Formats: sequence, C-alpha cells, structure tokens
Amino acid sequence: MSERLQPGDTAPAFTLPDADGKEVSLADHAGRKVIVYFYPAALTPGCTKQACDFTDNLAFLSGHGYDVIGVSPDEPAKLATFREKENLKVTLVGDPSKQTLEAYGAYGEKKLYGKVVTGVIRSTVIVDEHGKVERALYNVKATGHVAKIIKDLGL
Repeated sequence: MSERLQPGDTAPAFTLPDADGKEVSLADHAGRKVIVYFYPAALTPGCTKQACDFTDNLAFLSGHGYDVIGVSPDEPAKLATFREKENLKVTLVGDPSKQTLEAYGAYGEKKLYGKVVTGVIRSTVIVDEHGKVERALYNVKATGHVAKIIKDLGL
C-alpha cells in the first residue's frame, strides 16, 4: 500500500510518456502550479467525464497559473485514442509500471462495489510552483470534482 502525500511534502518527480509518446516531466512545469490527477482508465465513463471537465476548465485554470496533467496506467496509444475520441486538451500521460501512481499514493486497496480490490485510487494532487504538495485529495468523485477544486482554491 502506498503512502498518501500530505501538504508540504515534496511532490515526487516523474517523467512519463504522453499520448504522442513524448516524455513529460513534473520538472517541465517548474515555476507553475500543477494539478496532477490520477484516474483508473482512459475511455471509461467516469474518467471521460473527469477528463472532459478538466478540458472544459483548462483555459480558466491556466489563466490562474495552473497546468493540468492526467495520469493513468494506460499506454500512450490508448491515451491518443482517448484524446482524439473525446477532443481532450489536457496533457495525458501513461504510467503502465504504476511507479508514479504508487509514489503519489494513488494506487492501492480500495472498495469497488463493496469488494476490496487493488487498483488506481482516483486522486488529485495540487503541486505549488516550488514542487511542494499544496493539497492531496484521495477517493475523489469523477463528477463535479473540477468545480470543487476551483471553489476550494478560491478561483
């Protein structure tokens, strides 16, 4: 079971392939705030709703100094299909090894339909411009989550 991050922790560094196979690193966003969200699988209803919500609010978030990166255990080819099918604008990266998911506390035991399973825990970690965790939210809902983040950040 991976440890959950707390405000003030240093956000774990990562470099993962995006939908085009290009490497994306947290370090690429130094000096900007980054919303890193973790979701179970591309092309599923809840994950699609969440990715569309982030896409719909991307200009607003960017205008307030936030970049958005979505992380799932999917391969880049599946992420590309997801991006094209849903016309997504957020940066999507794949973590098939699940190392980054684990480092962020977004992979482990969770309840699914009353059963305990091991998998991706829908989570959002907001990293400040200095690479520190500002907020770490676990077991979030796919629907309404982006609006809640915007409200909680006072944007």
